[in-house]
Amino acid sequence: MTNYDYIILGAGASGLMLAYRMASDPFFDDKSILIIDKEKQKGNDRTWCFWEKGKGEWDDILTKTWSKIYFGSDTHKEVIDISPYQYKMIRSEDFYNSLQQKIESKINITFLNEEVVSFTEQKFNVQVITKNGNYIATKLFNSIHNAELYQFQKKYPVLQQHFVGWFVKTEEDILDDSMATFMDFTVPQNGNTRFMYVLPIDKKTALFEYTLFSKELLQLNEYEDAIGSYLKEKGVSSFEIIEKEKGSIPMTAFKFSHLNSKNILNIGTAGGWTKASTGYTFRNTTKKTKTLISFLKTENDLNKYHKKSKFWFYDLIFLDVLANNNEEGAKLFTSMFKKADVKTIFRFLDEESTLFEDFKIILSVPPKRFIQSFLKRLF
Repeated sequence: MTNYDYIILGAGASGLMLAYRMASDPFFDDKSILIIDKEKQKGNDRTWCFWEKGKGEWDDILTKTWSKIYFGSDTHKEVIDISPYQYKMIRSEDFYNSLQQKIESKINITFLNEEVVSFTEQKFNVQVITKNGNYIATKLFNSIHNAELYQFQKKYPVLQQHFVGWFVKTEEDILDDSMATFMDFTVPQNGNTRFMYVLPIDKKTALFEYTLFSKELLQLNEYEDAIGSYLKEKGVSSFEIIEKEKGSIPMTAFKFSHLNSKNILNIGTAGGWTKASTGYTFRNTTKKTKTLISFLKTENDLNKYHKKSKFWFYDLIFLDVLANNNEEGAKLFTSMFKKADVKTIFRFLDEESTLFEDFKIILSVPPKRFIQSFLKRLF
């Protein structure tokens, strides 16, 4: 067996970002670090978006930014100036290449192209078994998501943010690339929470993504038929599909921290770093990998990394409402965007809001369902 100070399982956003931060900090120069993933070159398998004030850490690899967003439903339509925030877009290939360049410059970091079979905590370390070998870590960071750990429990609701997207290129300059469509609920809801999400990169190129917050996935043709109908409705008739993407992100308030131990920390989606009420992960991962690096310099017990937060309970109540009344999602989000300032919404979703701002958000949503869910959880 080969021994390492740290092993990182998975080289997606969270695993690679953690390794990048270790590579960038001299504290870890004398630590042996192993990254294990069955794929190294993942290409453009993801598109990440997040809102941020001013210049940010990833600005050099951004694909596009917008200072305005559009929110639409049958009862409320609005173009919103989000200044001083910007909505920022990163394609995953640019992200992977940028971080891997830094990681590969460090002789103490090794990348292993193998498939992980299992990992087991022992008395003083963790054993990782791959299809081709065994490895020992003092500390293990796991970003390999395993839905079986929570999907059959009944205590916490489990929804999916599932989507299919088309990158389309039109023949003429017909797209408005000055704003991103954040949520367009004017598409048929069919008993779920469904919306279109549009990211125009230039006047001829955009990502059109059909997104649902619901328990059950659809057949592929249902997503694609919805995108086709939306394009036709918007007058986009002559276009080429240059790329496709699809995904399903868990939305749950399941206590992922209970899966951690002294020597094992689950990170990324596997660690509950996905914002349960929205499915956003990238911004949260940026913040949490920073705090994790600071934590590792002073602490030895990985169980101590997780901190309780009021926002976990907010997400739980929200998901209860959305799971039990999935057809009312459009009404819920419309009420929020109509009554609350978008900057307050962003701060709330970033888990940076004050109690006063929390109160503003709570007052912006229809109260009946939330009171019912709150009382049920309370008692």
